[in-house]
Amino acid sequence: MKKTIIASFVGGMLLFMWQFISWTAINLHSPSQQYSPKQDTILAMLKTHLDKEGGYYLPSAPAGTSFEEMEKLAQNQIGKPWASIQYHAALEYNMGLNMMRGLIANIFIIWLLCWILGKISSNNFSTTFTASLLVGLIVYLNSSYTGHIWYPMFDIRAYLIDAVVSWALVGIWLGWWLNRNKTN
Repeated sequence: MKKTIIASFVGGMLLFMWQFISWTAINLHSPSQQYSPKQDTILAMLKTHLDKEGGYYLPSAPAGTSFEEMEKLAQNQIGKPWASIQYHAALEYNMGLNMMRGLIANIFIIWLLCWILGKISSNNFSTTFTASLLVGLIVYLNSSYTGHIWYPMFDIRAYLIDAVVSWALVGIWLGWWLNRNKTN
């Protein structure tokens, strides 16, 4: 149990540190967070024209529109601008709480991975590393990439780099830690 707790804590910290490096130090995700000198005007316009917080896809049809009408709208919009908006009425900024929530989630994720790895009877460094990397690719393909298929993201490559690098680091750590006292 102690081994799993240490594995989870350090592995969670590795994920957390890579996320910090990726989003801040080397800023891989900057293409999805670009600055606009017209941001105040845009935000004022959104506040004026959006009735409530939520996710908006523009252009879209109102609820209850027939499939045929939605298809016609989509065909008429080909080649024209579109937007995906996540609108929030008020910025809430609590960096410490958000970082803590992320770290706790990362530690829990690694604990789940350790549980899975513990069920593999022939586990060794190579198996642990490969399984960790595959988990990262599964997460990427099931979340970022499948979302990107429908709603292209400007930082999709950054998400792939995040998946490979962070989960490779976790795999190296867990491969060593969980298998260090085994005799083959």
